Amino acid sequence: MKTKRIIILGATGSIGMNAIDVVRHNRDSFRIVALAAWRNREKCEELAREFGAKAYAGEDAALRAVEENEADICLVATVGMSGLRPTMAAIEKGMDIALATKEVMVMAGELVTKAAARKRVRFLPVDSEHSAIFQCTRVPNTEIDKLILTASGGPFLHGPEDLSKVTVAEALNHPRWKMGPKVTIDSSTMMNKGFEILEARWLFDVGVKDIEVVVHPESIVHSMVTFKDGATLAQLSPPDMRVAIQYALSWPNRLPAEREKLDLAAIGRLTFERPDPVRFPCLRLVKEACEKGGCATAVLAAADEWAVKTFLEGKIGYTDIAKTVEECLEAAPEFACDSLEAVWEANDWTWKHLSR
Repeated sequence: MKTKRIIILGATGSIGMNAIDVVRHNRDSFRIVALAAWRNREKCEELAREFGAKAYAGEDAALRAVEENEADICLVATVGMSGLRPTMAAIEKGMDIALATKEVMVMAGELVTKAAARKRVRFLPVDSEHSAIFQCTRVPNTEIDKLILTASGGPFLHGPEDLSKVTVAEALNHPRWKMGPKVTIDSSTMMNKGFEILEARWLFDVGVKDIEVVVHPESIVHSMVTFKDGATLAQLSPPDMRVAIQYALSWPNRLPAEREKLDLAAIGRLTFERPDPVRFPCLRLVKEACEKGGCATAVLAAADEWAVKTFLEGKIGYTDIAKTVEECLEAAPEFACDSLEAVWEANDWTWKHLSR
């Protein structure tokens, strides 16, 4: 395959660093042209020197990296809705999008998918769940019965009984994945899985009612697709983010990798269960936002971003995250979702409402 030019947004975060590791081991296949980081300027510049790339740091780094460079793929791995404008800019420049930032689809899924269709660019999923579905759905959507997203269950799958006393350190102690603070907290509340439902809805053009979540603590089956004839396909691999990242960057090819391969006999058994709706109310809130329509999912994402930030700062309790999102959804006016400006209006209303 020809060498692909890559821009990495969120280069010093967990996804960005894993993507850089993939490139480091496949230098003939990939060339990094630009790296962007919001805060870690020194690390971003160090990596840029290693790869002969341009470095961008600061609040507008991601957007500048896209606007000032040409690439085949833009890897979007920023935090929260900060990835929305750079994603739209990359689409307008004809870059394929390797997407790790769920909020892009949660807040503006219809807008970005329409823009991508108009510019004939592809979304290449980086999340392990959506990568799994992507690998299993090389068929017309009319043959799909449902998508099954797997969830690890995070640190609080079965305990403690009283979640209101959970500390920040406990919530950040994920049993399977090493991720940034925001995604780790979202994983513990299962808001992350709710976001993945919305992301799957737009990536694969499947109704929310046809997307199911099952808890799979071993994180070996990354997701499944059930077809109308009763067959179900699953994608399995060890819990290593580099597997999905590498496939997104190398698609439609597969590149060799010197990393752990799956040994099912050593694993012994795989387990599945349904998520507890009482323990994980965020899954219900996602469905309610979908039913409300308009920019309600943008309000959902913005409220969650505010609540997680405030929890990490020690200003609210763990269970207040879901309560904050629910209160905000109930109080929010109806916002049309027909432009980026409308999405930002919903976001701004949410932050002002919660900061009052």
